Amino acid sequence: MKRAYSFIIPVYNRPDEIDELLASMVSFTTDIPFEVCIIEDGSQQDSKAVVERYKDKLTINYHYKDNSGPGPSRNYGMKVAKGNYFIILDSDVIMPADYLDVVEAALTTDYLDCFGGADAAHESFSNLQKAINYSMTSFLTTGGIRGKKKAVQNFEPRSFNMGISKACFAAVGGFGKIHPGEDPDLSWRIKKAGFKTGFIAGAAVFHKRRISWSKFKQQVTKFGLVRPILNTWHPESRKITFWFPTLFILGLVASLIFLILGYWWFGALYAFYFCLLLIHATILNKSLSIGLMALWATCVQFYGYGMAFLKSFWQVRMLKKDPKQVFPHLFFK
Repeated sequence: MKRAYSFIIPVYNRPDEIDELLASMVSFTTDIPFEVCIIEDGSQQDSKAVVERYKDKLTINYHYKDNSGPGPSRNYGMKVAKGNYFIILDSDVIMPADYLDVVEAALTTDYLDCFGGADAAHESFSNLQKAINYSMTSFLTTGGIRGKKKAVQNFEPRSFNMGISKACFAAVGGFGKIHPGEDPDLSWRIKKAGFKTGFIAGAAVFHKRRISWSKFKQQVTKFGLVRPILNTWHPESRKITFWFPTLFILGLVASLIFLILGYWWFGALYAFYFCLLLIHATILNKSLSIGLMALWATCVQFYGYGMAFLKSFWQVRMLKKDPKQVFPHLFFK
């Protein structure tokens, strides 16, 4: 069956982001037909006027619905879309001109029922956005799982850049009501249903992230809270690497205690790591300022995720408490 692509883009109070995203899609170099479905999730600042400006440039549909969160909004979009292969995007991404050609070529060579793509930084991003992108994609911090490693075992496609066939969506029922964490939950349900998932290395998007230091801390904290919940739902998804941020922070505290007691060697290992990270981030971004910010972003990421992971593990795994009762802010009703 010939693939007909539908881009599913939920948005909440972000018309400027939709404008920038649609402008990048107008620049697609592909001859492959596609439609764009904008799902307005109960916004007060809607994107309807923005969408109207692109109707003569793109095959685009606008749908307004009551607020229900990103997962149910994506499900709604896939139900009303006309295509048979859906590509789900966050509103804060910018698309490379060859994106759809790369996806089509990859699916023709090695078909996937569900795929994920990479998370990249655009040259127009702010220094903070570049620093946070580094901390979330570098092989020195996350192992490159979000960034660029194709050989990651049990890769979990993420909904900022995720493709899923209509047949796959119909079989598994779409996203759940946990947030964040709805995308890895869906990925594992897809695998359990016998569908094929994978990573398309060239299908990168520029993930802009509406971010500040406080929002970044809040984001990674939520990531840490949901992981033990997901591991409980999907035991086969457990990895020792999920413990690394927690162990890193506990080890850092221990190294400071050892240093006070006159033992410097443990702290020297951390100093070496921080120097390595600073040098790599500085060279990669051609900026010492971004390198320093990337170093701080990594510390924020490890602390926020690591301590939240430990808290959630204790509550959900050890005390056997109901996640919806302990962490109600992670679930949409």
